[in-house]
This record gives sequence, structure tokens and C-alpha cells, in this order.
Amino acid sequence: MSSAVATFMDYVKARDPDQPEFHQAVEEVADSVMKVIEKEPRLRKAKILERIVEPERAFQFRVPWVDDKGEVQINRGFRVQFNSAIGPYKGGLRFHPSVNLSILKFLGFEQIFKNALTTRPIGGAKGGSDFDPKGKSDNEVMHFCHSFMNELHAHIGANTDVPAGDIGVGGREIGFLFGQYKKLANRFDGVLTGKGLNWGGSLIRPEATGYGAVYFTAEMAKARGESFKGKRAIVSGSGNVSQYTCEKLLDLGAVPITLSDSNGFIVDEAGIDRQKLAFVLELKNVKRGRIKEYQDKYPKAHYQAIDPKADHNPLWDVKADLAFPSATQNEINGKDAEHLVKNGVRYVAEGANMPTTPEGVSVFLEAKIGYGPGKAANAGGVATSALEMSQNGMFDSWSREQVDQKLQQIMASIHAAAAGAAAKYSQPHNLVDGANIAGFLKVANAMMDQGVV
Repeated sequence: MSSAVATFMDYVKARDPDQPEFHQAVEEVADSVMKVIEKEPRLRKAKILERIVEPERAFQFRVPWVDDKGEVQINRGFRVQFNSAIGPYKGGLRFHPSVNLSILKFLGFEQIFKNALTTRPIGGAKGGSDFDPKGKSDNEVMHFCHSFMNELHAHIGANTDVPAGDIGVGGREIGFLFGQYKKLANRFDGVLTGKGLNWGGSLIRPEATGYGAVYFTAEMAKARGESFKGKRAIVSGSGNVSQYTCEKLLDLGAVPITLSDSNGFIVDEAGIDRQKLAFVLELKNVKRGRIKEYQDKYPKAHYQAIDPKADHNPLWDVKADLAFPSATQNEINGKDAEHLVKNGVRYVAEGANMPTTPEGVSVFLEAKIGYGPGKAANAGGVATSALEMSQNGMFDSWSREQVDQKLQQIMASIHAAAAGAAAKYSQPHNLVDGANIAGFLKVANAMMDQGVV
């Protein structure tokens, strides 16, 4: 870490001392962009970095609701509207007990640069609640979503702030949220993305993050003169992103061999083919089961429980060519990264947000493997949300093939922008610097044009 970055991080930590996740996200970006700021006196004088780490608006609110037993429950709601220099705020809503301001600021800060990379005119935001939809009835989830939207509706709009789903917020929750927004605002507009297909949603949106991560990896491989036909892939998680990562890997001839959840992971050396993947979709999306049940159905697969207190995750010690961390933040530490490199992994693409610790990132960069950071590799989801916004604005609906083609083009553009910035300002293989710098410059230049606001 340079002295300039260290001084800046002291400033950030002094202002928000109790937000470690946010500090981690800011440090990664600052480490990349400080080399540009030091060469650009206009950015330094305008204090662009100091301004960009401060949300334009952040608010917390009470969310009271009544459960099926007639008991009153109270949760906290949040929305961090981070930056609107290049377009309306855009970012997901997360419903999970771990949600707090630090996590949402980290996610919202990452969203600024991810959204800037998509080539679409969208700013960065994030929100959510410490509400846990797991184990709740549909009626309870509906009551909570309606109460949540009672406050949020006054702060969002199709040209102001367009939330979407995230962990704990799927099609069911988006439907309840949109229905209450429509009732309160008395209008039907594209204020949420991830909507149902028969009321304004876009084809490919559920698949987009997973598909996009694979398309981005294909661009990394193409830049090195390689393909991944026949390559074996480790995929973590077993939710939406993981499922469609596996599907697109199969489309392109690769062989996914793992999936996981919070309890453990399965390794299927024969490969997770389309029939097996269909079983996983049924297991996770309909039955809400655990990935251990995969072994019950396919006994030749191996299941291993995960010890959260261990200093590494044995999932990342499986021999493979590709790795797609698609579960949660900081799931790959330095030791995990060393295992991946030792076992011959050539490409890592982050389907989750910030799934690799700084120590792990350093291992990947030193090994000079193809490493796609989350703000670039998993931008396909928000890019397709922006395509949904475009369709809503035009009162149009595009075919699956049209949306998929646009998604491929966007992921290729993101890789080209990150690779170009890396070659100009850092090292050609360093897509962490490249993605951070390309996204930062787009937002910084817009902020300079708009003055001190």
C-alpha cells in the first residue's frame, strides 16, 4: 500500500471506524485509482475520491409487520444512494440477518464502478433489511415487503432509483414490493427490475449474472488464445448465480464439477450435466433443500461438510481449470487462493460480490492467472437489469436471443475497457486495477463536468 493510499484510508476509517467491509472495498479501489489521481491534478484538487466514498444519501427506517401468530415484529430497512453522476441510482435489495450499514455501503460503493463498466447510464446504490425470509410463509413475506415499501416508495422512481433483487430477494419479493409501490404511487413504471415476464420483466434476467461471469471468462481466455472446451470448473454456491454459471459452462463445452451451500459442498467428478443440473434447480428453487441431497440422488458424487472455523475451505482444493466463487463475500482467503493456483486453475471469475480477500487477490495477481474481479465479472446481472429498464421505457419486450446477444456484447465491452485501462495505467494482466480505473474515470469525469454537488 502506498503512503497516499494509507493516508486516505486513515481518513476513511476515522470517519466510519465501525465499517470494516466498507473499508475493504474502498481500499481495493483506492489502491488502483490513486496512481491515476496522482497524475491528474484536477481530480486531486476537486477531491473526487473523497467525495465518491461519501454516499449522496443514506437512510435507515423502521419496518414493523405482523407475523402469522399475530405477533408484531420490527426490522430495520436501509437504502444507500451512493452516486448518480452518470444515471439514476441502481442496485439490489438484500434481505438477510447480516445486513447492516457497513455491508450495504461496501456493496453500494462497488456498484458505482460495476454499473459504470456496463456501458449503461446507471448510478450506484444498495439497500435491504435484516429481515430473514427463510422459514417465513408467503403471507409473512408479503406483510414485510409491503411495510418495507411503505417507506421506500418515497425515495425511488424509474428515473431516480431503481432497486432490484439480491440475497433473499427473488421474484416473490420483487412482486410484493412492486405491487405495493404501484398502489402507493398510483402508476405503473419500471421502478424495480427482476420483475415477472408478464408484467415488465426481461428474458435472461435470472440467468444474467451467471451467464455474464462465463462470458467474461471466455473473453479472458480468448485474450490468451485459449478456450475452455473440456475444462473442469469449480463453482461455489447453489443459488441463482451458481445454477446459471453451470448452465452456460455446459453450453460452451466446459464441465462443472462442484456446487455448495452454507453446510458443505459436493464434488461430482463425472460432471454436473444438464439432467443433474435440473435436479439441483428443483432441489434449491422448489424444495428449498440442501446440497447434501445431491449425493442421495447421485451416490457417486462426494459430499463434504464445511467447518466455518477452519483456516481454509476444502472446496477450493479440488483440482480444476476454472473457478467461479459465486456464494458470498470473502469466501476465498489467501490459503484457498494458493490451493487453487497450486492445483492448476487458470481462470477465476467472481460471480459473488467481493468473494476473495485482499490476501487471496494478491496470490492470483502474483501468479498472473486470469482473474476477473466481481465488479467486472458479475456485472451481467445489473447490465441486464438496465436492459430491462430500457425495455420498460420503450414499452417494448425483446426476445431471448436479443437480450443474450446484448449481454455478450456488454461483457466483451467490460473486458475490453478493463484490459485497456490495465495496459495503460497498470499491468496488462491486472484486471483488478483495470476495472477499478475504467469505472472510476467514467464516474469521475462526469462528476467534474457537473461541478461540486
